[in-house]
Amino acid sequence: MHIVAVLALDQVVPFDLATPIETFSRTRLPDGAPAYEVRICGPAPEVDAGAFTLRPPWDLTGLADADTIIVPGRSANPPVPAPVVAALRAAAGRGARIASICSGAFILAETGLLDGLRATTHWAAAPELARLHPMVEVDPDVLYVDNGQFLSSAGAAAGLDLCLHLVRRDHGSAVAADAARMSVMPLEREGGQAQFIVHDTPPAPRGSELEPLLAWLEENCASELTLPGIAGHAGMSTRTLNRRFREQTGTTPLQWLLRARVRRAQHLLEATGESVDRIAGEVGFGSPTAFRERFKRVVGRSPQAYRASFRA
Repeated sequence: MHIVAVLALDQVVPFDLATPIETFSRTRLPDGAPAYEVRICGPAPEVDAGAFTLRPPWDLTGLADADTIIVPGRSANPPVPAPVVAALRAAAGRGARIASICSGAFILAETGLLDGLRATTHWAAAPELARLHPMVEVDPDVLYVDNGQFLSSAGAAAGLDLCLHLVRRDHGSAVAADAARMSVMPLEREGGQAQFIVHDTPPAPRGSELEPLLAWLEENCASELTLPGIAGHAGMSTRTLNRRFREQTGTTPLQWLLRARVRRAQHLLEATGESVDRIAGEVGFGSPTAFRERFKRVVGRSPQAYRASFRA
């Protein structure tokens, strides 16, 4: 039987821990037999899980013959204990499949096993993962990444997406669909993490010469603004404006403006019943088609789909 070992370290996030336990424990083959043996493994007899203390039935030896190892996230990210790093590297060396959930990517990255690979984590933690592990290609916009032997998922519910994906890899779509039904979960969710991110426009440093200009752009993002017009308002040449925008916000004036318009559109889609075409005009897009294309590029799904998910 396929053995799934779930690693439990101090500060483990209970949701991340429970997701693979429940998913794999409840998965059944067509004849009704269990599809997986699930082990909870920890480096110590007791694990601090915040709201409760966990006593893992297995120590790290439970990883030694596991076919799949799941690494849940932690509420804090202290250094990973050396025995855990060694156990994960040893498991990888013999070909075990290792998958992280949410901030579990920090643990997996600390082993070096993600170096040179694409990975994801919760979108709010993605910049920190990229900073601490520059050899990892961090993609904050997807629900999970499958590199074959090493996988990673975004925050919270995306761990369930990843677990169902692993079931489908192991036993096919029919078994995975049944596991999804048991979790009252679609086998595949539309879109990625981008739909859940508040797309703030990059700020200028407080007190910088661009701060008043950005406030003006925010207030007037629905107007027909051009680069020469923005530069004229700022009292700069277009070349100087572009250079200072790059230096202080990391983007161009027009890209900043487009993102501000998308952010305003997200608010209107959530808070009003106005049509998508009307919103396109209200936030400054010349055509509904251009608005839909830009919105989907930034957010990861169409305005209609976004509204269906997030309208209050």
